[in-house]
Amino acid sequence: MSWFSIAIALVLGLAFGSLMTVAIYRVPAGESLMRPRSRCPDCGAPIRIADNIPVISWLMLRGRCRACGARISPVYPLTELASGGLFVAVVLAYEDPWRAVLLAPFAGLMVAISVIDIRHRRIPNRLVYPGFVIAGAVIIVSALAGGGLDALDAGIGLFAYGLGLMIIALISPKGMGMGDVKLAGLIGLVLGSIGLDLVAVAAGMGILLGGAGAIVALLGGAGRKSAIPFGPFLATGAVIAIFVGRPIADAYLNLLT
Repeated sequence: MSWFSIAIALVLGLAFGSLMTVAIYRVPAGESLMRPRSRCPDCGAPIRIADNIPVISWLMLRGRCRACGARISPVYPLTELASGGLFVAVVLAYEDPWRAVLLAPFAGLMVAISVIDIRHRRIPNRLVYPGFVIAGAVIIVSALAGGGLDALDAGIGLFAYGLGLMIIALISPKGMGMGDVKLAGLIGLVLGSIGLDLVAVAAGMGILLGGAGAIVALLGGAGRKSAIPFGPFLATGAVIAIFVGRPIADAYLNLLT
């Protein structure tokens, strides 16, 4: 892997993260991602192109709006940095370009979905549905072109993970929402195209982390009926599976043999 490829991945990741920051604020409000142009959430002043460079502009402005001086949330640069870092990590972990093209934006999307679910207790269809369409298209084209993605296993992963959480949601509708079910289906689709063992690891880690999070919330004083967003745990499980899913699956199988 050349430094040039890493630099390209970083730039693309930061740009994708910048798009995700727009989605984090606009999608829950039902606003368009394209119009109007980026603006200060306090005074509404349009943000100059020079002030819209991922991470750098926030640092140069010291986290404040140039027009009114209002603080700009650090969620903006942190989301951009997380996306940029994930893009680079995916490129370093996967030499196959089909897998990198699929997994890099998927990992960045997991960051945005997590932030939205934490803030609003919901996973928006406006992000999940396009994720299905784009990921499905990449997987199908790769399969037809003889690339490194498996369309059949992708379908199995989608139904296995999605159906599994749907059963839980039907049994306990207050503990699991349909947004979580759709997210699980997307995770199963994407990771299944790499290998069904990654889907198993993502599911196991997501449920394990979700259970641990619920225990921590209860110990912190949350009531048993308090809503705890499950999306971030599913997303974290997916990201873990992307990078260390196969070693975890192999270690588990070795324990059984």
